[in-house]
Amino acid sequence: MAVKSAHVDIPLFPLASVLFPGGRLQLRIFEPRYLDLVRECARHGSAFGVCLILAGHETGEPAVPAAIGTLARISDFHRDEDGLLGIVAEGGARFRVARSRIRADGLLRGDAKLWPDEPELEVPVEFALLQSILERLIETMAPHWRQTPRSNYEDASWLGFRLAELLPLDPGEQQRMLELTDPLQRLAELRDILPRFQKP
Repeated sequence: MAVKSAHVDIPLFPLASVLFPGGRLQLRIFEPRYLDLVRECARHGSAFGVCLILAGHETGEPAVPAAIGTLARISDFHRDEDGLLGIVAEGGARFRVARSRIRADGLLRGDAKLWPDEPELEVPVEFALLQSILERLIETMAPHWRQTPRSNYEDASWLGFRLAELLPLDPGEQQRMLELTDPLQRLAELRDILPRFQKP
């Protein structure tokens, strides 16, 4: 079911990687601004926005984030052996940041417009190879997806997002896959990229 476009004010977490809808993110939190972000989200049950870093770094001075990102909701907390807080977050709707601002503590916040969910499209037969490739990738790289219902592999959006997060794409290519709004175009572009990963 598609979500209606809406504006939300969210804390932003710029990262050197891309979170896709339905994806899973594991983070170790140690900077005070992000500890505050986690506390705020835990207290209110709210989401934060994950955006790819275009300039800067994950730590230190505020980075410049991409305008299009993905909402993340915290699903689990743990303490690592070194005492750092670890979280697991699940990717939700995509959004576009219209305006952002930096708080005194260095935390970025953005006025974001949520994107509607993509239409549910069945995977055409010409992309059957991508389904087989994803099965192999999940077996070796993403055991948490092993029990996924077969019907998910027939959903063009789910197939494309999972391939985009598991194939060795560079961050710019991942961002491109995130920003596409046509699930079949995403599959076509991923198929065209595949020869690069084939062993000679």
